[in-house]
Amino acid sequence: MAAGGSAGERGRRAREQALELARRSREAYRLAGRWEAAAEAERAVAATLVGLTAVGWRLLVDRRWPGTRAANIDMILVGPAGVFVIDVKRWHDRPVVDGGRLAAGGVPRDEEIRKLLAMTRTAEEEVAALGLSPVALVPVMAFAGHRIDTRVGRVRLLGHPDLVHALIAEPRRLTPALVGVVSAHLAEAFPAYEPAELKEGGTGGPGPAADDGAALFETEEVEKAALESLLHAPIERWMTFLHPDQVAIARRDWNGPARISGPAGTGKTVVGLHRAAHLAGRGRDRVLYVTFVNNLPRVQRRLFERMAGVFADRVEFSSLHGWATGFLADRGVELPLNAARADDAFSRAWMTIGRDSALAEIDPMPGYWREEIDHVIKGRGLTSLEEYRTVARHGRRTALQPVHREAAWLLYEEYELLREERGVGDFNDVLLAALAELKERPADPPYSAVIVDEVQDLTLVGVKLLHALAGDGPNGLLLIGDGQQAVYPGGFRLADAGIAIKGRGAVLRTNYRNASAILEAAMDLVSGDPFDDLDGPSPNGRRAVDLTYHEGRVVRVDAADEEEHDRRLVEAIRALADEEPDGSSPWAGAVVLCPSRREIGRYDRLLTRAGIPVLRLEGYDGRPVDAVKLGTYRRAKGLEFKYVFLPHHDAALADAADADAAARERAELARRQLFVAMTRARDLLWLGSTRANTPR
Repeated sequence: MAAGGSAGERGRRAREQALELARRSREAYRLAGRWEAAAEAERAVAATLVGLTAVGWRLLVDRRWPGTRAANIDMILVGPAGVFVIDVKRWHDRPVVDGGRLAAGGVPRDEEIRKLLAMTRTAEEEVAALGLSPVALVPVMAFAGHRIDTRVGRVRLLGHPDLVHALIAEPRRLTPALVGVVSAHLAEAFPAYEPAELKEGGTGGPGPAADDGAALFETEEVEKAALESLLHAPIERWMTFLHPDQVAIARRDWNGPARISGPAGTGKTVVGLHRAAHLAGRGRDRVLYVTFVNNLPRVQRRLFERMAGVFADRVEFSSLHGWATGFLADRGVELPLNAARADDAFSRAWMTIGRDSALAEIDPMPGYWREEIDHVIKGRGLTSLEEYRTVARHGRRTALQPVHREAAWLLYEEYELLREERGVGDFNDVLLAALAELKERPADPPYSAVIVDEVQDLTLVGVKLLHALAGDGPNGLLLIGDGQQAVYPGGFRLADAGIAIKGRGAVLRTNYRNASAILEAAMDLVSGDPFDDLDGPSPNGRRAVDLTYHEGRVVRVDAADEEEHDRRLVEAIRALADEEPDGSSPWAGAVVLCPSRREIGRYDRLLTRAGIPVLRLEGYDGRPVDAVKLGTYRRAKGLEFKYVFLPHHDAALADAADADAAARERAELARRQLFVAMTRARDLLWLGSTRANTPR
């Protein structure tokens, strides 16, 4: 296409749409005159908006407000951009917003804002039965005779000449079929004072909003239609619709800390993001949305901005260690974090204390014992050998005798001594220092709520830190996670952190992400493995899950050698062009995942030489990019992709046949990590293997 061609085409379509809207607007003035009961301002605004009905919008005018004796909603507009609850005003004085307060002529008008928000909440409750998320509803105050475009909280203030341009600029959230379903449902929920509805093609005067058979739908049919239409849609539309049960969870009031759990693919993160939007919309205080993996907050922030941008300044997205580091810096606490020098300190401690100790009887490799220090001793905040002798090592299935615990504690003490001599801290020290500082002086200003995603990957100290930050107040702390998807060793119980959630939990059981063949392959991998959850152990890895998606496939490649394996991987990625017949980027929805960072450089070079663009997951922020993503299993936590490629996926499982306890524990962890990688796939899961034991 010639330079500027796509822009020219968009301009042509915009001009055609503008001409059509102008024609419809002229008709609207004639039509609006029939609404004798409507005020002049409402007629003017309706005349402006009715032009949108020519391009797939539905307009409901002068609707009864259920639950009130005489109040009405001026207009409800339903279109591709969502549902707009519109309150029309004709004020002599210009509306002014100052410090988040609305006024006109020096008179406060905040009560008008509260009334419109109450109307919108009523509409939210009605469409929740269809699975429409509250983020798709926008309260709008439309001013006849004024030019304005601003906000008071979530309420958008627009002058009626600016309405059409502002609304069609909103991101698309609803398909045409769903516009009809939602508008028909709202037409029944909010009856008209007079039959003053407008629908597409309605030039002969007011008539029913949906006389095309869309007025009556079974809820199950709506859910199915929504899922099918949104499955291949951009993320904005996917995140606009939730199952009605998920909407209820996102809006639920809890009188203390609560938890959302459920197997992979059940939408826990999506519910968490909607929960953040709901809480941000109810007040002016900050909400903290925190997770463990460093790259995930960038993606979550981007999705949230596209989903509920009006609340973006009220929700802070951060990794746990990123938040703790910033918190300490704000308090003037200096902690020289240096992971490389801390690693060197541990290596020297192992060589002098650990290598020839009783620890070698359990596992002669230092990695297991570094994890013991990071996730059990320091991760639980233990301060004495007496504590360590009796502590339950949740998630660590290898039994330790007293002699082993004593040896591990000596290794820990040597490591701490060498680390302090070097004047450096490790990641656990950051959390311990932040917890001590927070106990000394609470956060100011405080957060109204703390939402913790992928909580199973945190240490006990990390959970205690967030609990201290949020407290035990109503709707203060929400923990989201699933023990079966823990990709780090160790674990904890909520009781260990002093958190009680009895009666305040929700379990999601419907998988909305994975094709049935993909989920079955992943479950086969871990079905025999017990796992530790936050409330206690689960003896069986196979869990009951309801499936909604069955179109997808698993491709297994058993290559003769390394060269064949890599050639078939490149061929499979190039063949993705056939998966996107509409001309979309064949690589935007693809990812190559590896068990550790060692393999990342190799596959970066392989794909680049093959002419395939690559983006490391460290640099991915949730925006569509015409490149294959590349990262580790751990980096993929909380993300999802259409196509997932796992080269040499079974190489890390070689230890599964080893008989000793430490090897079995490592094998279980490796299977869980691979399980997480497999369940990132929605449409295609490519599993590569080689028969030849070629050095890599």
